[in-house]
Amino acid sequence: MNTETMWIADQWQDYELLDCSNGEKLERWGEVYLVRPDPQAIWDTPRKNEHWYTHNGRYIRSDKGGGSWEKGQVPESWTMRYGELTFRVRPMNFKHTGLFPEQAANWDWAMQRIRAAGRPVRVLNLFAYTGAATVACLKAGAEVCHVDAAKGMVAWAKENAEASGVREAPVRWIIDDCQKFVEREIRRGKRYDALIMDPPSYGRGPGGEVWKLEQNLWPFVSLCADVLSDDPLFVLINSYTTGLSPSVLSYVGESVFSRRFGGRAESRELGLPVTDSGLVLPCGASCRYSFC
Repeated sequence: MNTETMWIADQWQDYELLDCSNGEKLERWGEVYLVRPDPQAIWDTPRKNEHWYTHNGRYIRSDKGGGSWEKGQVPESWTMRYGELTFRVRPMNFKHTGLFPEQAANWDWAMQRIRAAGRPVRVLNLFAYTGAATVACLKAGAEVCHVDAAKGMVAWAKENAEASGVREAPVRWIIDDCQKFVEREIRRGKRYDALIMDPPSYGRGPGGEVWKLEQNLWPFVSLCADVLSDDPLFVLINSYTTGLSPSVLSYVGESVFSRRFGGRAESRELGLPVTDSGLVLPCGASCRYSFC
């Protein structure tokens, strides 16, 4: 496996991807062991790890769509730490826990870029979910505008900021449609030095608008170019859309930003090391666009 083409989140202590096989992955979240679906794990390797059979909870997909948790001794919520960051996690609908551990590689990168900038940095985090990237940027000393359309996710992000000791840091919590918010910021003349976005593969806006990443990513990124400052620092674009290669993200980034701002794009798969096999599970893709 050529791991040089991946960004691997290999600095975790509280999280561990123990094994993956036959469409599922076995994970340790602190002291909680979970089995969750993962369509990337198409191999049917032997399940030798005892926690496949003694886990705390397992998410079972339904033939009719969706699914549900089979919970044993699973807390309602608990704390996870990554370096100087602290997060609250809990089992959610559709297999999620409120945290994507593979994104730790991007948190490290964004924090390093902010700390090395030597100047104040304003970050706009779009489709910001439970705020892991927001907390990372705040911890690095940036001012952040956190935008998500779901009220519950923004409330959760505030919990994470509190847990990480940055609740009083300079942050705006915005519950809004991301595109409409960006359009208003452009009209208001607001500008940001860094942009993070984690757009969904598919979704519906508050007015019933349909979002499809393949159709909407290009016009949305093009729009966001107008909310960047004259001296931008970075743009980070994440994608979990199956079949959308990292090089597509680079092409979008280079096409939108290069002529106007210079800089360069680098895109790779994200990965998590698998303890039992010594291999790496691919977990989506990211494009990092650096302007200086």
